[in-house]
Amino acid sequence: MTPKQRIRAAIDHQEPDKLPIDFGSSGITGIHCSVVEKLRDHYKLEKRPVKICEPYQMLGEVEGDLLDAMRIDAQAIFSHGTIFGFPNENWKPWTAPWGQELLVAERFNTTTDNAGNIYIYPEGDTDAPASGRMPKTSYFFDSIERIDPDFDEDELKLEDNLEEFGPMSQEEEAHWTEQAEKWRGCERAITAPLSGTCLGDIALVPAPFLKKPKGVRGVADWYMLSADEPEFLASIFDRQVEIALENMAKVAKIAGDVIDVVVVCGTDFGTQTSLFCGVPQMRDIWLPRYKQINEWIHQNTNWRTFKHSCGAIEPLVETFIDCGFDILNPVQCSADGMAPEGLKAKYGDRITFWGGGVNTQQTLPFGTPEEVRKEVLSRCEIFAPGGGFVFNSIHNVQARTPVENVIAMIDAVHEFNGDK
Repeated sequence: MTPKQRIRAAIDHQEPDKLPIDFGSSGITGIHCSVVEKLRDHYKLEKRPVKICEPYQMLGEVEGDLLDAMRIDAQAIFSHGTIFGFPNENWKPWTAPWGQELLVAERFNTTTDNAGNIYIYPEGDTDAPASGRMPKTSYFFDSIERIDPDFDEDELKLEDNLEEFGPMSQEEEAHWTEQAEKWRGCERAITAPLSGTCLGDIALVPAPFLKKPKGVRGVADWYMLSADEPEFLASIFDRQVEIALENMAKVAKIAGDVIDVVVVCGTDFGTQTSLFCGVPQMRDIWLPRYKQINEWIHQNTNWRTFKHSCGAIEPLVETFIDCGFDILNPVQCSADGMAPEGLKAKYGDRITFWGGGVNTQQTLPFGTPEEVRKEVLSRCEIFAPGGGFVFNSIHNVQARTPVENVIAMIDAVHEFNGDK
């Protein structure tokens, strides 16, 4: 099987010739830039600065030579714009606070305060208020909540929380055209994000890409909307979906034959121990809109749809299936109720688990290589039978993860596949 065929088979619950592997195909299955550099050194690849493909989490681009060395089955197409509102283009050098020499986009513009904290700006405009902050000892950015001084919670305006959604620009169309031409015929499965389909993604609510965001932009305030103003929230989502479907049609026309998997939504519904909202709320507010998106995709394309949600979300998995999602990520097995054996037994023939391969909070960063190997082999043995599993860690590989542990993880999957 080719890598594309392998991933397609797994998603369609057919057992492929080998367990497919993904690292780097999205902003939620990636690798921190510092670890990418160490992996390149381990595999004795050409020494060159790592490109930042996703600046919010400081994810490094996993280039083709590294994908080959790790024997990865998926390839990313990233959005034209980043979460900070500027495109990844016209690369320039930038030295990270941990000393790594990187390549960043031309409009990746930062300032540093007296305490060593780094600030980044929407659209790269340093005259605007900063929208992201990297603390001195951190390895990625946090969003800065910027509340409109004229915001009135008693007079909510629908258009204020729709200002980031609109028809695809000519620049975005050109990006999709370029990417489709570049990757048409690729043997790896192509994954791509969709624009405007993330319904209530808390990483996007503060709008770090907008210079002067209006509306409900505080994280706590947003979570309260589902309880206090469900009809208002539903109205936002209805218009958002309407716009998204129009843009999806354009993407499908340009690159429909190239893409295999689309990342529909990264909205988190779970904490380590519970849910952010109840099942009835999820089914009332989110299910009809997700279902509309997924049905359009399945009726008009050959894409498979990918839903990301961290946390203790087992009570919602049935709802995600009813929404029409083909894939669930990151499969946080350490959260309450998320034991891998139970997930596979109950849902494994109806949704594909893309992730869950190793704990990135404990085992991968703090375990020994042998502990990593044992956990990886155990997860493969649980999730792989009958298909419905693409190996990835539980969310991104974080900074300061020992490279020998990452190698142990990759080698263990190849061992499971009989390739070592």
